[in-house]
Amino acid sequence: MKKITLKNIADHLNVSVSTVSKALNGNEEISKSTTEAIKAYAKEKNYVPNYNAISLKNQRTRTIGVIIPNMLNYYFAQILKGIEKTASLNKYKVITCISNESLQKEIETIEMLSTGVVDGFILSVAEETQLKENYGHLNSCKDNEIPLVMFDRVVDKIDCDKVITNDFIASSKAVSYLKNKGCKKIAFVGTEIDLSVGKSRYEGYLAGLKKNDIKRDESIIITTHEMYYKKHESIVKPLFNNEFDALIASNESVAIAAMKVAQEKGLKIPDDLSVLAFSNGILARHSNPTLSTISQHGELIGEKAATLLINKLENKITNIISETVDTDIVLRNSSK
Repeated sequence: MKKITLKNIADHLNVSVSTVSKALNGNEEISKSTTEAIKAYAKEKNYVPNYNAISLKNQRTRTIGVIIPNMLNYYFAQILKGIEKTASLNKYKVITCISNESLQKEIETIEMLSTGVVDGFILSVAEETQLKENYGHLNSCKDNEIPLVMFDRVVDKIDCDKVITNDFIASSKAVSYLKNKGCKKIAFVGTEIDLSVGKSRYEGYLAGLKKNDIKRDESIIITTHEMYYKKHESIVKPLFNNEFDALIASNESVAIAAMKVAQEKGLKIPDDLSVLAFSNGILARHSNPTLSTISQHGELIGEKAATLLINKLENKITNIISETVDTDIVLRNSSK
């Protein structure tokens, strides 16, 4: 039989984890009726306190839990590098876990590491968590006074420190850059468009078109919810039934797939088609031609996220902070 947790009790009775904990420990802040209901349900479900977690509650482990959505993204690797470097300088250890875009995996990881294993969390929210808008496990961190810092994919509804790039502005600036280089019809391919980051990049692209007096053309815009890298070529192929002279892609894999299809159709890059993509990873430097990118400075994001968390853990800051890291366009051979 699966062990019942404080969160299970809290969810059943529609109260916070903190309320459950206080009631079970006889805290007089909680009303008598609520305390009796919580204790009765805990007894019915044979709740057993995690004494290891209780003994560690007020002790520091000097360990940070990091949760990333997937392993395939070079951007996340750069962020981890920044987190590790900053943690090490401050004599903290790092435990890194991968949610594999799963809500359940994210919940289980936070529950496991919250039992006195880590002092706080740095995470980018899993795809399924954002799509289902299920944030109970994230709110439980706050209820249990476990500091949380989000990066990249963040949840506005959760009151915690955040580090982001302004994807909206980055996309808009990319349109302006291409327009200034003489491009007249700028296409856009956005994957994972249901997620906060993908949506911001798309909306920034549309704002960039408007700002530069470029007519929106639905035939050269593809927005999809597609995570499978092997399918990127089939995603972009329909674009080439239409005319355009520039392309902004939401990630490197999509951009490289587009360049491959363009070359198969006899188009020269960048003479006939300029290509620009988000992220600035290994693929961009080794593609043919090399890929111009919008660099999000992942390592700097990692450093800032770790610094925010450590400052919170060491009581150097108490207020909620959101930081934005500016992007840069890194020019290579795929754009004019």
